[in-house]
Formats: sequence, C-alpha cells, structure tokens
Amino acid sequence: MRAYEDWVVEAETKGLKISSIVLQNQIEELELSEEALFARMGKNLKVMRESVKIGLSGKRRSASGLVGGDAAKVEERRKGGTTLIGEPMSGAIAKALAVAEVNASMGRIVAAPTAGSCGVLPAVLFTLEEIFHSGEEELLSALFTAAGLGIIITERANVSGAEGGCQAEIGSASAMSAAAAVELAGGSPRQTAHGAAIALKSMLGLVCDPVAGLVEVPCVKRNATGAMIALTAAEMALAGVKSAIPIDEVIDTMAEIGHQMSCSLKETAQGGLAVSPTGRKIRADFL
Repeated sequence: MRAYEDWVVEAETKGLKISSIVLQNQIEELELSEEALFARMGKNLKVMRESVKIGLSGKRRSASGLVGGDAAKVEERRKGGTTLIGEPMSGAIAKALAVAEVNASMGRIVAAPTAGSCGVLPAVLFTLEEIFHSGEEELLSALFTAAGLGIIITERANVSGAEGGCQAEIGSASAMSAAAAVELAGGSPRQTAHGAAIALKSMLGLVCDPVAGLVEVPCVKRNATGAMIALTAAEMALAGVKSAIPIDEVIDTMAEIGHQMSCSLKETAQGGLAVSPTGRKIRADFL
C-alpha cells in the first residue's frame, strides 16, 4: 500500500514537486508519455473551466427544481462588492456551487474525485489562478498533485459516499484541493501533506444523507464549504502550521470511521437530513 509520505520524502530528496513525482509514477504505471498525460489532464481542466462558466450563468436547474441559480446569486453579490469574506473566497464559493449545479442538472463535469464533490477542486484552482495569474502548465501540475493524493486515498480508504460517507467524497476533494493549492502557491512537498491533513481532519465523520436520494441537498452546498476548508487548510500550511497527525494516518482514520458509520448515513437516504421532516416532505413531493 502506497503512502503519501513516501512521495513527500522522494520529492524532498530529489528537490522536486509532488506533481513531478506523481507524473513519473503515472508514466511508469500507465505506460504513457509525459505529453500524453498532460494532454489528458488538459482535457479535464477544459471541462472544469466550462462547467464553471455554465454554472455561473444561472441557467441550469435540476429536474427536481431543488438546485440551480445559487452560484449566480453569490457571483452577483461578489461583483457588487458587498461580500463579507472578500472577493477571492466569495468567488470560490460561487465556482464550487456552479460546477455542482451543472452536475445536478446532468451537465458535463469532471469527477474530482466523485461527481458529488466535483465543484471543490475547480473552485480552488481557478480562484488561485485569478490570484496568482497562474499559467496552464502550473494548473495542470497542481491537478497531478491532487490526483496523486486521490490515488493514495483510494488505495488506503475510498472516495465513495456509499462506503465511507460524505467525508470520503467532499473530504477527499477538500484534501486533494488543499494539496494542489499549496503547491500552486509555491509551498513545499511537506506543506502539501500538512494542508491535505488539516483539510481532511476537518471533514472526518461527515455523513452522506442526500435528501430524496438525489445528489443535490445538501451535496451542492457542501462543495462550497469543502472549497473553503481547502483554502483555509492551505493558508495554514503555507504559514508553517503543521498537522499533528500525518496525512496517511488521517486517511486511515477516515477509512475506519467509514466502517463504523451506520449504513443509514452512507448514501441510502435513510438517515440524517434525508429523514428530517422537511427532507421527508421533499421526498414525498418528488416521488
């Protein structure tokens, strides 16, 4: 079983970024060239960018009518200069909602790592792109860092809400995004590990309780909070704040919590918000 710590040590020893270690690993495992892998990742980045744009237009709504238009509302408030948390963070919220709304309305997205958590990584990446004026290659490298951590998570735990709860979906997406953000902002390989650990620790125990069994409520808004946690964790890591528990141990802990979690809280819509009075009414109205 692979460990993110091994990649950190290798990156530190060779003076490389995590993305370089992940890229070399994928070249060997998939037997593809660096150019081919960058081209493949470039297609993912393009879809992410398009889904943000479509979602921010406010024209997409889910079949149930529960989701749609909120991203545009947040973006409009941000552009009006009345945001409480500053334009970058407000913009990240809007972008995360945008992509998640596109998913809920059956649009094209990139599962990162899942469809239910698709808005977190694009929101973080494109927010930092605006802040740092990052180039395409930098964004793609950050995606490889996120993907590398995703590989580790799937091997040591899982990214399935049905198996591990929402901590496995939004939590993993937040950790992957934090690692990517740290590297994109110039942080060290060790700091990517701390950022990821801080983000994932903040999501441990999060249940998967989709109202009416749809990936809409509370899933879409959790993408926005996941992006905020990722950026907060990255900020702390870049400042030198360390996670007392290493990322690999946090991942293992997430897996154990998922095993202990009741099946009613793992995507079955039999517990949590799904069985609240309003949740039950929504289900009855929808069905």
